[in-house]
Amino acid sequence: MAREDFSASLRRLAQSGKRPQTTAGAVGSMARLSALAGVAVAAILIPATAFVAVTGNNVTNDLVNLPLTLEDRPNPQTTRLLASNGELMAYFYKENRQDVPLKEIAPVMQEAMLAIEDARFFKHGALDLKGTIRAAVNNASEGQTQGGSTITQQLVKLTLLSQATTKAERIAATESSLARKARELKLAITYEREHTKKEILERYLNIAYFGDGAYGIQAAAFHYFSQSPDKLTATQSATLAGLVKNPVEFDPRVYPERALQRRNTVLAVMQRLGVLTASEVGKESAKPLGLKITKYPNGCVTSVAAFSCDYVRRYLLQEPALGATVAERQTTLERGGLTIKTNIDLRMQKAANNAVKSTVNPRDKAIAGMAMVEPGTGKVRAVAQSRPMGRDRKKGQSFINYTVPRAYGDSGGFPAGSTFKMFTVAAALKGGIDVGKTYKSPRTIHMPAGTYFDCEGGGTSVWDPSNSTASGKMNMYTGTRLSVNTYFAQLERDAGLCNTVKAAESMGIVVPFDPDHKDSKGRRDPITNQVPSFTLGVTNVSPLDMAAAYAVPASGGKYCKPMPVNSIVDLKDRVVKEYKPECERVLTKDEAAQINDILRGVQQPGGFGYANGTALRVPSAAKTGTTQENKAVWYNGYTPELSTAAMIAGVTSKGLPKSLAGVTINGRFLNFASVGGSSLAGPMWKKAMGIVQDYLEPSNFDVPPKRQPAPPKEKDDKKKGDDPQDPEDPDT
Repeated sequence: MAREDFSASLRRLAQSGKRPQTTAGAVGSMARLSALAGVAVAAILIPATAFVAVTGNNVTNDLVNLPLTLEDRPNPQTTRLLASNGELMAYFYKENRQDVPLKEIAPVMQEAMLAIEDARFFKHGALDLKGTIRAAVNNASEGQTQGGSTITQQLVKLTLLSQATTKAERIAATESSLARKARELKLAITYEREHTKKEILERYLNIAYFGDGAYGIQAAAFHYFSQSPDKLTATQSATLAGLVKNPVEFDPRVYPERALQRRNTVLAVMQRLGVLTASEVGKESAKPLGLKITKYPNGCVTSVAAFSCDYVRRYLLQEPALGATVAERQTTLERGGLTIKTNIDLRMQKAANNAVKSTVNPRDKAIAGMAMVEPGTGKVRAVAQSRPMGRDRKKGQSFINYTVPRAYGDSGGFPAGSTFKMFTVAAALKGGIDVGKTYKSPRTIHMPAGTYFDCEGGGTSVWDPSNSTASGKMNMYTGTRLSVNTYFAQLERDAGLCNTVKAAESMGIVVPFDPDHKDSKGRRDPITNQVPSFTLGVTNVSPLDMAAAYAVPASGGKYCKPMPVNSIVDLKDRVVKEYKPECERVLTKDEAAQINDILRGVQQPGGFGYANGTALRVPSAAKTGTTQENKAVWYNGYTPELSTAAMIAGVTSKGLPKSLAGVTINGRFLNFASVGGSSLAGPMWKKAMGIVQDYLEPSNFDVPPKRQPAPPKEKDDKKKGDDPQDPEDPDT
């Protein structure tokens, strides 16, 4: 636009008869017009190299550093998190927005926006001096508030604000100064030269803020009217267009009367411009707002799979494909508009949710957790816990995810008790020990110092384990099914402590070990976990750890890293990352089949799980676990298609482990005798798996390599009532 056009606009203004009502008003008006003229001339005529000097000396460094060309970066977009069946689980975003092309926005919506924001949009360039000066004079003389910025200018401001990455940049992009305004004008002129009017309108409709967390027309249309933008009506369009000026003041959820009045104002302008007839406006103005709200909750708190969702989120924050640093990955998640398909099965998730919540109340001094993993792939199907996600501790809410390893949930885990005996069996089989290996397994056994050696070759101290379930002559079948501690003390000795530790580690268990760590008296500290009682599960683990470990025999001998995500796709439907199972064979098929054959007895008549109602209609196997001091009880059960670990642990108000004895869960008081893996965690496992079994395709376990001899008759020297623990629970 030339200087002559600007002068002509001023002359027409003088001839229009508009006059300020007071001398002060006249002075103010002249001042504003003079400033406006200066800014416009600066924006049009002055080279970028001299721009700062002309616009004044009070320009901040941050404003000086703002670009003089506008980057065509994509707008921040909303990321969607999907379940394995494609159902929505959650959104991640900084700004809830999903861009759409102009052709997918109803023409009446485009017309409504232009009518109220920039009616001359297709007639002027980046600057509309006629409209700007008219607005300035009207505001000065009549006390009105009339905008003068064109849609291109507004787009520039919104883009600079959206692209600001620091607080200083955000302040610089919004501060009230002629320098900022002049810079925006310069950017607007450049932008108009490089883009068509339709491209500008499309970007503006996608970047505008419509209030209540809705950025862009797609999010706004669905949020307020549960409608796609191409289906918007005239009244809906007028409502949305009216929000842009002040999304807070005209928020239809908070101030419906104001929103209705503003909508009718937009309709009246559309009539004046010939977009709608008087009859149409009369009809539309009489309608109510007609809101039909769709919520876009940000994050995992309200998700039906809250802790599965949060596990996936933290898993992705360690995904290099999303960025070099955690901060970059966070930005990609919240601004990248990704579509993330997880392996979470919402049917299984619902079953797990119901099982843990119906067993342990959120306010109980205990936590129930459950994890489900698919053997042979590592696909994580569900993680659930009894404490809901949130900050209200009085309601039992927590952001700690007790079901996953510390790196993904901030929980240090819980000892797994006798479920670790499976690793000793694996080590023994790998070492060539036959399942018929028989030991005299007395009530108590003395294992002298130096009987066991850790992986550094260091000898361990004295150990005197005892039984609480059965005693007598045992082989690997009876010793495992009855969970006889003194049998496993001898089996671990012959298999080797280090080999047992390595078997656990090969199945994903992290075993703390520091050979140089000493206690206060200079002795080797059991904190290393490479101790004789390793077979009794003194190592802290999560339900997800154990579900993945027990998926090894279920799969035929392969350990697969837990894999919660299936794929990541970007805005243009390009695959960012497609996940493949990361599996390694750690047992032979025969070894896996032998473990399955031993553990399936827990689920069959005569087994401890069977006695507590854990049997399924499909082939299954399991191992129970109760820890020292009854701090946690476990039931790790599996079918060939799914491995599920169920845990109930006592916790203090600070989330630290404590004994379950004396705790009340869901109205049931637990004494020492009622705390057991099969009697407490087992029924919770069955609540979930009793439903999930209907979603599986039943198949049988492989037959073990050879027929095993019948278990020998053992003499049980335990006297009824001489131990306070559950007589049907096989753990210590």
